[in-house]
Amino acid sequence: MTAKIIMFGNQKGGVGKTTTAVNIATIIAASRYKTLLIDFDPQGNSTSGINGNKKHAGTYEWMTGNTANPIQTTYIPHLDLISANMDLAAADIELLNAPNREFILARKITELRANYDYILIDCPPSLGLLTVNALTASSHIIIPMQCEYYALEGISHIMQIIQRVQGGLNPQLQLLGILLTMYDKRSTLNQQIANDIRFHFQQNVFSSVIPRNVKIAEAPSHGKPIILYDVKSTGAVSYMDATKELLTRINRSEAA
Repeated sequence: MTAKIIMFGNQKGGVGKTTTAVNIATIIAASRYKTLLIDFDPQGNSTSGINGNKKHAGTYEWMTGNTANPIQTTYIPHLDLISANMDLAAADIELLNAPNREFILARKITELRANYDYILIDCPPSLGLLTVNALTASSHIIIPMQCEYYALEGISHIMQIIQRVQGGLNPQLQLLGILLTMYDKRSTLNQQIANDIRFHFQQNVFSSVIPRNVKIAEAPSHGKPIILYDVKSTGAVSYMDATKELLTRINRSEAA
């Protein structure tokens, strides 16, 4: 089986991108799929979120050719990690003149793809070279989006970027969907933005919604995904629903 490669991308920070990548990766792994989480954000929050080792050779060394084995096993069964730390921030500059610089990650992943069922990439909140590499390497993209006005402004921009990539660098890239995060059903503004997104993007929006939930916010400080921190919480249930819908959407896209 060739791994499905799913990137979580949004040029706006603070939209729940890392939280979503970590929790969905864990839930997929809990379903006994061999899963690899690639932390592609110099902040290294995905690494911290599953108690990974930031001192282990990770995405920076891997991308610059300074390690042949960046993979570390996590305490979560079936989930491996390629970690990140602030060194990765230098990759944008160091790789600027590299041959075929947009395809470095795609080439690296090719060497690993046969070993996994799913490879998930947590991208930085920007549209720099790292994110372009993720767009070029991925088979699918999920856009986590906070239900706020500024996030709504940016969604059309990232959709245009996806269309450009599909038209050139990676024709196989598929939009798996927009996932609404940090949703507060008591907020009239949240409801209005959610309705606007569903009206404009229709079937491209996940039915599942991730609520604003204190347990989701607490879990990273314990180095745990939400299903290992409080599996009965609203946040855990919502991420399990979203993961189930993600897998259904992938199967549907492959059958089309």
